Amino acid sequence: MLLKNAKIVNPKTNFEDIADIKIENDTITKIEKNINAQPNEEVIDLTGKIITAGLIDMHCHLREPGFCTKETIKTGIASAINGGYTAICPMANTNPQVDNVTTLTYTINRAKEESEIGFHPICAVTKGLGNEKLVNVSELLDNGAIAFSDDGKPVENMHLLSQAIKYVNSHNSIIISHSEDSSLANDGVINEGKVSTRLGLKGIPNITESLAVARELEVVRHTNGKYHFAHISTKRSIELIRQAKKDGLQVTAETAPHYFSLTEDDMVDYDAKYKVNPPLRTKEDLEAVILGLQDGTLDVIATDHAPHTVAEKQMPIQNAPMGIAGFETALGITLTYLVHKGKLTLMEALRKLNANPANILNLKEQGSIEIGKKANMTVIDLDKEWTVDASNFKSKCRISPFDKQQLKGKAIMTIINGKIINIG
Repeated sequence: MLLKNAKIVNPKTNFEDIADIKIENDTITKIEKNINAQPNEEVIDLTGKIITAGLIDMHCHLREPGFCTKETIKTGIASAINGGYTAICPMANTNPQVDNVTTLTYTINRAKEESEIGFHPICAVTKGLGNEKLVNVSELLDNGAIAFSDDGKPVENMHLLSQAIKYVNSHNSIIISHSEDSSLANDGVINEGKVSTRLGLKGIPNITESLAVARELEVVRHTNGKYHFAHISTKRSIELIRQAKKDGLQVTAETAPHYFSLTEDDMVDYDAKYKVNPPLRTKEDLEAVILGLQDGTLDVIATDHAPHTVAEKQMPIQNAPMGIAGFETALGITLTYLVHKGKLTLMEALRKLNANPANILNLKEQGSIEIGKKANMTVIDLDKEWTVDASNFKSKCRISPFDKQQLKGKAIMTIINGKIINIG
């Protein structure tokens, strides 16, 4: 197969130029200008389109096993591919939790039945997400785990966290933090501030996140370990991580698209489609997130795809679960709010969607377009204007705060191990 005339944007190698890509079986074999097609070779003209390394989501929730009314591995993978993702890393907070080889193997085998997508499960740090006993790290890594996180719950036992960082790092892996002080979160519903006061809802203060970030950074400093912060949303957290990087700590961090595109002000009533964890913050926090993306404090844009049923999200907001569908809007939001508004270059934005997560998780066959590597790529129409229609999501979750919003820029083709999936 021959892909012709696309503009290749490859953040891993800082390559940006119009060229052709030859794929044989599942592997990239040639990247040059004006490659001549062989007899009977499939040729796809991508003039005017962008081709980049396949998008990688290092933070998502597929709900299976246990919560298949919300999402299944099948529907989650379909949704991810529709969003341009060639690799995903589902979190462990299923039922049963992915804290043992049996459940881990089940999820991997289910994924293989559905697709060749890069499927890299993140296993729990503690048994049952219970914050008491570490999982068997080496056994889980030997059977396909890529990293460890109790996401959905914080690890608040700092002695245990210190042990976990040392042990996981010794196996060349990493812990992904859900930084939250649960006593301060205190069953809050939305960000603590003017909107929570106006709506009469219990608020979640910014310090809920930043206090947890601060103490975890001190544990990282103590252990001299590697550590990754998930879904960072506040100005103070970003300031703390920025200083930690200046101090030489081996930390990386991510945010999600809703934290650089929405604020608490978007919640004009009690609509739970805006209820996420951490909550939507202030304009000041949003601007800090964008600055953190610009200066490299925030390394990754991850979806935190967290599906729920329509019935659950239509409950009174106090009772509705936190989370939204994220796979199918993430790229469009990133391009619309960051690239087309001049906040990041296309190269910078894509680096946070492919090369950086591949580097952090040490994914060898993802994150770059290079000769000899598997053909995992995403084709983007940078100027395609489209309207989000949550009712047509491939995900079971049809809840999105971006529903009916017009975005500019979309994945139109996902290539996984040399196989093309046209997604329009």
